[in-house]
Amino acid sequence: MAKKNDPYFVERRPDGKYAVERADAERASRLLDTQKEAKDWARERTDGAVHVARVRHTDGGSPDKWRKD
Repeated sequence: MAKKNDPYFVERRPDGKYAVERADAERASRLLDTQKEAKDWARERTDGAVHVARVRHTDGGSPDKWRKD
């Protein structure tokens, strides 16, 4: 079961929507139109961190970079 201090992760989907999900979630908790809406929605629901996807797929370097917001 999710706890109030569990982090949320925000990432952009190929369709342009922003998904908000918890770690190891099978599906998104919410899909929103803008990154700001997604971050605000996540902040209202957790005392933990909100992480935003910065780089998901690259040709070089390390993929899956997140920034704590």
